[in-house]
Amino acid sequence: MFSVTNSTQVPFYFILTGIPGFEVFHAWISIPFCCLYTISIMGNTTILAVIRAEPSLHEPMYLFLSMLALTDLGLTLTTLPTVMGILWFSASEISFEACFAQFFFLHGFSFMESSVLLAMSFDRYVAICHPLHYISILTNRVIRRIGIAIICRCFVVVLPGLFLLKQLPFCGSKHLSHSYCLHQDMIHLVCADTTINNWYGFVLALLIITLNPLLIVFSYALILRSVLRIGSQVESLRALNNCLSHILAVFVLYVPMVGLSMTHRFAKHAPPLVHVIMANIYLLAPPVMNPIIYSVKTKQIRGAIFHLFSHRQL
Repeated sequence: MFSVTNSTQVPFYFILTGIPGFEVFHAWISIPFCCLYTISIMGNTTILAVIRAEPSLHEPMYLFLSMLALTDLGLTLTTLPTVMGILWFSASEISFEACFAQFFFLHGFSFMESSVLLAMSFDRYVAICHPLHYISILTNRVIRRIGIAIICRCFVVVLPGLFLLKQLPFCGSKHLSHSYCLHQDMIHLVCADTTINNWYGFVLALLIITLNPLLIVFSYALILRSVLRIGSQVESLRALNNCLSHILAVFVLYVPMVGLSMTHRFAKHAPPLVHVIMANIYLLAPPVMNPIIYSVKTKQIRGAIFHLFSHRQL
């Protein structure tokens, strides 16, 4: 048995878990993971590069998309070292400080992604419901303020949970059930009253899984009402098509997120492999799929990517 808090001088570490039951196949399993991480990094970097290089994309919609790409890139780079370290080198140990740093960035970027999608739904609402005032409402100054508000919101939400958890003693097992440090995983190793921490987790889930999606649904209800008032069916379909990429991005984030949350709360006795698969889908699906969705569904992004690479070849 051991007990450690942030005030002790005893070196302490957690032990991360790879793919339970498939440890001998980690080298082979690393191949698809490496491909997914490569797609995520290259895809999001490309989105950022084309938006920066193409002046015609310096519009609110694409500035919000660049925020989403930055968030996805941050989420990818947060989990990549520990996941690939386990699969390639069996490096399962992570220090107390490094685990809490990963906890902060992992939950911070996850909450930031949800907040950016909410901001993007507001962008779509203004573009469709108030098209004549779109540029005057979403000025560069307003977009910068929204970006700062998203960052501040993440700090305010994530930092209290980090400090609350860091004050508690960890005892008994050192083993975490994932390849990275999640709040809902670390809290199980605490040998003290975790009521406040559990309420924090509940409030965090309420904000991300309930409040943000409700606001997104509300914005789309207003958008749908405005679209139904358009006399031309062609114009209505065009307006809805402009929202399709964002709708798909929302589903890519929230379906795995809700699945992971339900698994942690109602399937605690499920095989560990189920929890690991759900957690990896939740963290890898948005960074991998979002660049693909916007590259395929957005004509301007496709054209800018083609122009960027054809120009470099010349």
